[in-house]
Order: sequence, then C-alpha cells, then structure tokens
Amino acid sequence: MPPPNFDPNDDDSDTWSMKSGSTGFAPSVATSATTVDWEMRSASRPPSVFSMTNSLRANAYRHEYGRGLNNYSEVYRLPADEEELDRLDKQHIMFMEVMGKYPPPMAEVLADDTPGESKTCVDLGCGSGSWILDVAHDFPHVSAVAVDLVPMQVLSEVDDINLGLQHFYGDFNVVHARLISSGETIPIDQNASAIAKWMHLAGQAVKQQGGEPDAANHLLEWISTQGAFEDVVYRHWWFQTSPWNPGQDPDSRRANRHGALMRDDILSFLKSGRPLLLGTGIPEHIVNDYEDAARRELLEGKAPGFILVENVYARRKRS
Repeated sequence: MPPPNFDPNDDDSDTWSMKSGSTGFAPSVATSATTVDWEMRSASRPPSVFSMTNSLRANAYRHEYGRGLNNYSEVYRLPADEEELDRLDKQHIMFMEVMGKYPPPMAEVLADDTPGESKTCVDLGCGSGSWILDVAHDFPHVSAVAVDLVPMQVLSEVDDINLGLQHFYGDFNVVHARLISSGETIPIDQNASAIAKWMHLAGQAVKQQGGEPDAANHLLEWISTQGAFEDVVYRHWWFQTSPWNPGQDPDSRRANRHGALMRDDILSFLKSGRPLLLGTGIPEHIVNDYEDAARRELLEGKAPGFILVENVYARRKRS
C-alpha cells in the first residue's frame, strides 16, 4: 500500500531523487549487502543513486490496522507513516531539551580538522530523520547518512539492521542509534499501573516477533566488553509519565513539563502499537481494554510513574 499523501497520478519518477552523498556533503562510501529489496539500492559503490519512483514508494509500505508499516521487516512492526513521524519529531525535541543534542565527544570527533579527510556519520534506525538532519545542519562538512526500513527525503540507505551491519564496518566516524529497543524493568502483577501493563504486553509481542525488548538494559555491558571501544560513558534519565508531581519548586515544574511531553508521546505510542499487538493475534477487545486503561491513567495524571531512558556512548579505540 502507498504511504500517506501518495498521489497515484504522479508519474514524475524523478521527483524524489536520493543518493548517499548529496550537495554539500562528502560522498558516503557505504553500500548495503543486506538490503532486502535490491531495487531500493544501486549495487555500485558510492555515490549510490536511485530514483524514488511510484512503484518504490508503494512497495516500501503496507497498511495494516489503519496504519502504514514498512514492507520489509516482520520484527519491527511500528508504523512508518506521517502520524508516527510526527510523534518522533516531537520526541526528538523532548530528548534534546533533557539529554542535550549530542554526546560531548561528538563535536571533537566530527571537527573539520584533518586536511583531506572527510568525516562521516550514520544514524541507524533514523525514524523521522530529525537527529541526522540536525547533524547535517550543524556539521555541513560531514557526510550524514540515514538508515531505516523506509526511504527518507534525505540522503538515505534502505536497510534492515537486524540482518547485520558488516557492510558498514569502518566507514563512519560517528554511529548513532536511538530507541530501537525498550526494556522491561519492573515486575508486572495486579497492582501494576495500566501503562506498565500495556508496556509489558507490547514487550511480549515484540518477543513473539523475534525482537529483544530488553536490549536497552544490556547496552553498557555490550559496549564495555566488546573490545573495540574506550572512554565508555553511561547516562540515564527518569522521565515522569505524566505531570503528576505536586511540587511547585523549579525542579518539580520542569519535571512536570517533561512529564507532559512524555505523556503525549506515550498517548501517540499507544496507537502506534496497535499493529504490533493485533498482528501477534491478541484479540482486539483485549488490546482496546489495555489501551483505554492506559490512556485514562495518563490523562488523569494522578498515578506516579516513570520511564527510564538509558544512554551509552564511547569512542573507538585509538591506535
């Protein structure tokens, strides 16, 4: 099925021309050995160029349960439609305000300080592309590449990163991935909050599809023991799930503002999760009950709740 705003009468096959090295950027040297559909990528080395034709646009999406999903992965079953991209854009703004735009070493790593060397950055699972577009704006000398399951209107590689990243080995100065996993950190029983019960249900659905919802909790261990990195830094933030904090001091007011942003993000995410839950065979009335209870709890804003966001960054070992 075509994506939102797809015009079946639009025969201009060159309207969306995409390449891995656009004007103003050094050409990327990355190609894909694991792209599911060979039509989505030229087999040649950079600059790999393809035109976003009507057929490619249509083949990139399918519609299930009223949402537009990627057409290439059964593991990742969140939408890739305009509604979801809007959610991710707003989420990006929230994370920037709380976590900062970039990890501290990034400006140094991407500095234009080595004659003859082109710096490169890749965003794996780029979602709406907000983060990598910021990189392209803030570091105009850098070749910035977005990787996702659907083509973007930016310099883009279409790949399923679940199939491996060997073809990207050594190609980039900065590699970024955000929120491609969620973790379950609390026991679920009859006393659990409605949003915790919904998240647990979603986690079970992810496992059933072959995903690993607990990967975020292993990031520090994986990066620390991999052997290729040094200066490993772990950071975390606790986000309120709604503006329930009764305090009036500046910290409480700030936490409530971020809690309101997180609440709105989760409310949208409840709708985004429907294809995942329904697609794994959970009866619709059960999905509706869990979703309605979570929505009521978030809108009432009385139940104290938190979401833990974990972040790990490191530098590649310098010889």
